[in-house]
Amino acid sequence: MSNETTPTGPHPEPIRFFGTTWVNHDGGYAARRAGVAAGSLVAAAAACLVLRFAYQGLEIADVGKLVNVLVVVMFAVCSALAFGHTWGAFTKRPDPERQASLRGLLAIGFIGSLLAYFFRTLSEAPGEKLLRQEYETARDQHAKRSNRRTGNPSKRKGS
Repeated sequence: MSNETTPTGPHPEPIRFFGTTWVNHDGGYAARRAGVAAGSLVAAAAACLVLRFAYQGLEIADVGKLVNVLVVVMFAVCSALAFGHTWGAFTKRPDPERQASLRGLLAIGFIGSLLAYFFRTLSEAPGEKLLRQEYETARDQHAKRSNRRTGNPSKRKGS
């Protein structure tokens, strides 16, 4: 294969639902952002509806006010923590060990994660800023390395 068809250097990392369209904002990027924003908002609304049915089930079971309050507080706190964690993951890479330890909390607070995804998608593809910084840094480093290595070193004149 020739180098003309295969570009050298770093390649952009794809983002879920966006692929690599985030690099040049082409390939239906705006439509994808609108679709992802609408989808995450609809999913959050559907999740709230399901949680409402679960709460009504607790009321029908007559488990008591304390349990009802604890369930509501648990989902509210977990959703707030999941929102904060998901929002922070768009600006810096999360620690894999911490991510694994928070898996249960993020599962309970999934509405917060969906809302974070919705709000981030209003301004950019989720994680685009982080990946753009990493991609540009990698491109700059690659350009510096390839500029230093131009020419045949055996043809250089001795010092």
